[in-house]
Amino acid sequence: MRIGVLIALAFLAGSCASVTRGTTAQVQINSNPPEATARTSMGHTCITPCTLQFARKDEFSVIFTKQGFHSVEIPVKTQLAGSGAAGFAGNVLLGGVVGMVVDASTGATLEHFPNPVSANLIPLKRGEQPRL
Repeated sequence: MRIGVLIALAFLAGSCASVTRGTTAQVQINSNPPEATARTSMGHTCITPCTLQFARKDEFSVIFTKQGFHSVEIPVKTQLAGSGAAGFAGNVLLGGVVGMVVDASTGATLEHFPNPVSANLIPLKRGEQPRL
């Protein structure tokens, strides 16, 4: 009896995007030239190239700075992922309303855009003040 219940729960959870995709995602951050400081509006900092982890529903911006170059800010938004939509649709068949609510509240159906986040830093001209 217990094994049957566990198997049934596994099938119910298996269709849920929260289970199949998770609630966090890695975002790659690159710059040209490399070794720029990347700071996010979420409080993360790294030296490019780097990879940071965010909740799938987080929207944020990345500011790239490097001495001798203008700073660049790139917004990162979320959009519905193809595989996230499939996982969410699976709730109609197996996960039911509970699975839909969990997927919607955790952002499991979303992905970050752009990913990777890439910035081309423009060198400062002689005597020029950096923007941003």
